[in-house]
Amino acid sequence: MSTIAAIIITKNEEANIGRCLKSVSWADEIIVVDDGSTDRTLEIAKQNGARVYCIEWQGFGQAKNHALRQANSDWILSIDADEEITEELAAEIKAVINAASACNGYYLPRMTNFLGRWIKHSRWYPDYVLRLFRREKGSFSDTLVHEKTLLDGTTDRLKNHMRHFSYPDIDTYFKKLRRYSDLGAREMHEKGIRFYSSSLVFRPLASFLRHYVTGAGFLDGIEGLAIAFLSASGVMIKYLKLRALEKAAGDD
Repeated sequence: MSTIAAIIITKNEEANIGRCLKSVSWADEIIVVDDGSTDRTLEIAKQNGARVYCIEWQGFGQAKNHALRQANSDWILSIDADEEITEELAAEIKAVINAASACNGYYLPRMTNFLGRWIKHSRWYPDYVLRLFRREKGSFSDTLVHEKTLLDGTTDRLKNHMRHFSYPDIDTYFKKLRRYSDLGAREMHEKGIRFYSSSLVFRPLASFLRHYVTGAGFLDGIEGLAIAFLSASGVMIKYLKLRALEKAAGDD
């Protein structure tokens, strides 16, 4: 029988971590890497049988690679604190990792809850993410934000989705927007990506159309319209922050 480790990175996730950990309680190892939580995240994690490691934050990619290095199991299931593995998905995962024909990695479909509504369009579903892989075949890109799973070998897709409780209210959305736009702008600046005035027009417009029109966000009602508008605004904010970094560095 193959073994599996669930790895999770956290910071002040007391509202989510309990639900997340209960959904992976069947895993052989549960590893939590924490970035200075000041709420009950660590207490809840330990109560649910997780091994907890505290680190100094250097980006999502490095944090997940640190968690990966602590694992000893054959397989890795990377899950965020605001996600949940359903019983159906858990059964499917157990079946595929013990199959003789198992690939080296699997994409999981993800369904996101936005302001109380499960989003089924808007390019948010099915949001396939590579989260299940053989430990010795995978790692994570060393990036500040939007890290990618790097895999050596074949992949396939699972059928059952995991649940993503990312945005329970608008305040949570803006809180995450601030963090991700900060990190995104910093990453672009470090890569040498330049700000152009056209970035404030065409890129937000493209984002809106991608979510609402070609992504059929209009079928998600008011929430679909909000996703398209807020995503476009987030793109604009990220580029404005990039411009601020350029000016601060004397690149303007």
